[in-house]
Amino acid sequence: KLFLDHKTLYYDVDPFYFYVITEVDEEGAHIVGYFSKEKVSAEEYNLACILTFPQYQKCGYGKFIISLSYELSKREGKPGSPEKPLSDLGKISYRSYWTHVLLTLFAEQKGDENIQIKDISLMTGIKTEDIISTLQSLNMIRFWKGQHVVFVMQDFLKKYMSEQKRKKKKLRLCDGKYLSWVPHAERKKGGAGSGGVGGSD
Repeated sequence: KLFLDHKTLYYDVDPFYFYVITEVDEEGAHIVGYFSKEKVSAEEYNLACILTFPQYQKCGYGKFIISLSYELSKREGKPGSPEKPLSDLGKISYRSYWTHVLLTLFAEQKGDENIQIKDISLMTGIKTEDIISTLQSLNMIRFWKGQHVVFVMQDFLKKYMSEQKRKKKKLRLCDGKYLSWVPHAERKKGGAGSGGVGGSD
């Protein structure tokens, strides 16, 4: 188990892929952490276990790993969600990530653009239930004309984005344009390798 306090090995690991994250310097590649993902998940989980080794914690790699799992979901064309139940730390990390992704997306939208939750899900790779729960926590879901709508508070949005710009420590997120990866379904057909990925600070 190493440093995974909330996991117990009950099953064979063959049904999982393991993605190892490394930090590269002049001496070579150093393992930072990893995450596992079911090859085929009936519940559409895009992440099973996540671990950042203690010496690399508080460096932003947790959010990088989470963002990588969602880049894989987008590449698959299937929005995903982490395996439930989440640990207390997992809930905090994911809620923070979902909040950042959603508010950044809203900040990039034009004022007269209408966007549905299902479209947000496809754009971000985040499942609709996670989007809704996050927006509810931000008090951004309202009932209007017989249906639930996203209510974006512009003052709150501007304040959040301004705070993000002022932060000295920027989020480490996976940049999808550097992702070289073949989904499991396509890999079975063509026998292709899994590929690799790059990130941005």
